Amino acid sequence: MTDEQDRCRLVLIVPQIEDVAEQAEQLSQALRGGDVASVIIPQYGENVEDFQKRAEKLVPIIQDHGAAALVAGDTRVAGRAKADGVHVDAGELADAMERFSPRMIVGGGDFKDRHSALDAGEANPDYVFFGKLDGDTHGAPHPKNLDLGEWWASMIEIPCIVMAGTDPQGVVDAALTSAEFVAVGKAVFDAPSGPAAMVAELNALLDEKAPRLDY
Repeated sequence: MTDEQDRCRLVLIVPQIEDVAEQAEQLSQALRGGDVASVIIPQYGENVEDFQKRAEKLVPIIQDHGAAALVAGDTRVAGRAKADGVHVDAGELADAMERFSPRMIVGGGDFKDRHSALDAGEANPDYVFFGKLDGDTHGAPHPKNLDLGEWWASMIEIPCIVMAGTDPQGVVDAALTSAEFVAVGKAVFDAPSGPAAMVAELNALLDEKAPRLDY
């Protein structure tokens, strides 16, 4: 992740857009809107060759705006695209840490419960992610993700990311768990005001309402 602030920061989930140029433009707009700690690029079932071409297009855009580029899916693509890190499923965290840490950021998600999160935490990843990358299907964050984030942040030093919903207020709800990061996808990229304006709005909300974090 990039430089720390004293409050929860945004993590963007790249939306599934078939046209790479359009996807890159939407992402560029979002990143111009304000502070973003990192961007996760999901594979969305794409074959390795096409995913690599997509990642090679998007990674430099993310890095040029000062955010960390994380590839979720085929870890070989992360290296070839010169990404900053990899995002894997919970069961793959230990292996990914052994293969890629410390030269790359390594984190993961899709935890079913506290037990699976603690098991993954034993590998000491750079972060844990509560929710699914495409889990923003409702306005509010999933209650389980909020519960897991609040529990984790209260007792574990490894940073956590909580997946928000499609409503901007959900970003505040996620931040109130004391999570270090909140992930947004549709809330930004489907915003009527556009991605840049929404990123600016979300940062303003976090400035006003997010608790200060004691690093």
